[in-house]
Amino acid sequence: MLLALLLQAAIPAATPPGQPPATFVVEPVGMAIAGFDSDGDGRTSRAELDAGVRRSFAASDTGNSGAIGYIAFADWAERWLGDRNALPSPFEVDSDGDNRITLAELQAAFARVFARLDVNRDGFVSHKELLTIRANAGRTMGPPGKKKR
Repeated sequence: MLLALLLQAAIPAATPPGQPPATFVVEPVGMAIAGFDSDGDGRTSRAELDAGVRRSFAASDTGNSGAIGYIAFADWAERWLGDRNALPSPFEVDSDGDNRITLAELQAAFARVFARLDVNRDGFVSHKELLTIRANAGRTMGPPGKKKR
């Protein structure tokens, strides 16, 4: 009996399985495109995209000047993409390099992303098209504050 107790104490208890590593990821700009789905059908049309970009831009262009600076763009990115440093960057969007972003420039940037994500070329971006399979996604992720050695 004592031997059985010692053996039981020596064998570590099984740890419950954690969440499996992520196998699908979505780009931040893809999350914004999904959020522009105004009719709730799970896919975003070009018209919904244009209207969503227009609404999001208007919310950032508080002075109604028709353009926002890079700091206002960072605020826009934090609200609509989830992080101030998410892509597309203001440098990608500001096509004329004047350090200001217009609605037309933002819509053109989103149109390029939309065309890339619309894999089946049906004029809509579905949630399925927004997903990217990543075989190793999540494997390096761990609890916050802990770094791998």
